[in-house]
Amino acid sequence: MPEFLTTLQPWLTNPLVLLVGFIAASFLMIWRLHAIESKGFEGTILGTLIMPYCSGFANLVFVFVMHRTAGNGKLVLENSLVNNVTNLTLILGLTSVCYAAASGKGAKKKKDSQQRLYRLDLLLTLIAMFLFTGALWALARDGVLDFYDGLVLVGLFLFWQVLHVFEVLKNNVRKNQSIHWSIIFDLLAIGLCAWLIYLSVDYLVNWVTAAKNPYINLSNLGWLSGALMVVPNALLAIYYAHVGRQDIVVSSQVGDGHICIPMCIGLFALMENIAVPGFLQWGVWIILGAGVLHFLSMMIWGRLPRVVGFVLLAGYGLFLYKGLGS
Repeated sequence: MPEFLTTLQPWLTNPLVLLVGFIAASFLMIWRLHAIESKGFEGTILGTLIMPYCSGFANLVFVFVMHRTAGNGKLVLENSLVNNVTNLTLILGLTSVCYAAASGKGAKKKKDSQQRLYRLDLLLTLIAMFLFTGALWALARDGVLDFYDGLVLVGLFLFWQVLHVFEVLKNNVRKNQSIHWSIIFDLLAIGLCAWLIYLSVDYLVNWVTAAKNPYINLSNLGWLSGALMVVPNALLAIYYAHVGRQDIVVSSQVGDGHICIPMCIGLFALMENIAVPGFLQWGVWIILGAGVLHFLSMMIWGRLPRVVGFVLLAGYGLFLYKGLGS
């Protein structure tokens, strides 16, 4: 290793530096994602097909980092549940409470027909969430997720993504447009950010594993990592809520949830069996309950009213009480 890297290594592996690097790489990724919207990917398609791979990339990295040591399936399941519940309750609850007026303003700027299309796409995304979460619950009823359960979960996710690829192609044909060639540079920048996120997650996992703190330790790694990895999602939600694009706010959070359930859990189950923890059922019920609130709100009002935001925040508090107390 070069001498200057050896000198910098203690500083580069400092947990605070790693946290800053993780957030900075996530922010840069989001910046390039915003540019992609004008190059052939629009609205809820951006939120369900592109953004989740970026905001949820850290969760995918966590799966492979945890696979290095056998018996970490419970931590992956905790990570995915914490990520999904936090997206659907805490993040969307806070944005609807704080940015209710902005979401209404953004809706007026869109043509009515386009807004209705975005709403239908979002409702379909929520229906997919019900399917994925329900499938996880059904497959986990015997107390373990094995290789064949993983095949089902990953297969469901890939089928969902293929549907969206064809939707992008059809949309571009309708509008007689193509995906701009400069998107290659955006994807390269996103790839660099993904590599930086991988390094930061890897070092942070190693640091937490070796820590002797009563709260920051291996037994709480699933909860800690799940909370950390919603930071990119929070940045996405705050930005798009501020500009009044609640269709992207909701679709990006729900789409990021699809990366965790079923993709991350399914991938780990393909590599080794996962013993299902007792709080899975509470997590599933809270995810489904929040999904119903989102579905009804979007169908009736086309947005999340402030009162729904307070209900979602209460659901997050219940999840913390049931999960941390188990």
